[in-house]
Amino acid sequence: MSRTSEPKLISGNANMPLAKAIARRMSLHRGVNVGLVDARVERFNDGEIFVEVFENVRGEDMFIIQSTSNPANDNLMELLIMADALRRSSAARVTAVLPYFGYARQDRRTKARTPITAKMVANMLVGTGIERVLTMDLHAAQIQGFFDIPVDNLYASPVFALDIKHAFKDQMGDLMVVSPDVGGVARARELAKRINSPLAIVDKRREKPGEVAEMTVIGDVTGKTCLIVDDICDTAGTLCKAAEVLLENGAKEVHSYISHGVMSGPAVERVTNSVMKSLVITDSIAPTDEIKKAANIRIVPTAPIFAQAILNIWNGTSVSSLFEADTLGPIYDGMYTPE
Repeated sequence: MSRTSEPKLISGNANMPLAKAIARRMSLHRGVNVGLVDARVERFNDGEIFVEVFENVRGEDMFIIQSTSNPANDNLMELLIMADALRRSSAARVTAVLPYFGYARQDRRTKARTPITAKMVANMLVGTGIERVLTMDLHAAQIQGFFDIPVDNLYASPVFALDIKHAFKDQMGDLMVVSPDVGGVARARELAKRINSPLAIVDKRREKPGEVAEMTVIGDVTGKTCLIVDDICDTAGTLCKAAEVLLENGAKEVHSYISHGVMSGPAVERVTNSVMKSLVITDSIAPTDEIKKAANIRIVPTAPIFAQAILNIWNGTSVSSLFEADTLGPIYDGMYTPE
């Protein structure tokens, strides 16, 4: 495929601030204005979604920026309809940039007669003509295998590592990375390796979804500053209870680093009233005003890493290079001081 003059970005309504931030970062990198393609994404009175693209996209390399977060079904349909509009307008290639991939928690059959919705969504994306997917911190790595097209899965841990080295530079020797469940050990170990700290695990047992019956800490957290690491914070019940259990087991203080702040229901109130000193989330899901006002919730930007990843895809260069601190540090120049 012949490369066009500049990559073209288009966004739905899921996270317009992030889309604009990505466009600004790409403009800085390219030295030319990279704006969002002029389009309208509206709803008829009965809720049906309508998309109209006002610019010529024939032969262009198009990137749709759209998190499939709450309302997940509306945002997913916006993405599919935008992709269809672009394909019917003769775009050369359509890449879906999903900072947050919704339905990822339904990635296997946990009991009889249940769906694997993540696979169904993958089929829908491929079926509508999307040729590539760029996302961040999939709930399960095997979801990449649900697609028959290339999937680039970025990681928040290199960005978190930069933030931790900046925020905890005077107490790096006291840090302990904690996985809030056994399933998240690989993710927590990755971050622990980056900041050269030990690892602990909170083993939890659920009576039913959304409720935790019992928690046990595996590892000695006495006198440690604990950093709980996970990919999704939904209602924050597990997170807040894990923080309490860690303090009961001798931890000095507890902070959390979560890739996707779903923050539904009572989540913000729980975090605000919890024993956690801070909760750090990314802007992969557009934060609400309530989240922005919370005193102990902090948001780190993902626009720099997504902007560079989009440029690398457009240029045909490595995306995995963004997993290294030496590459990522300069991208976040002025924000953190790399080691």
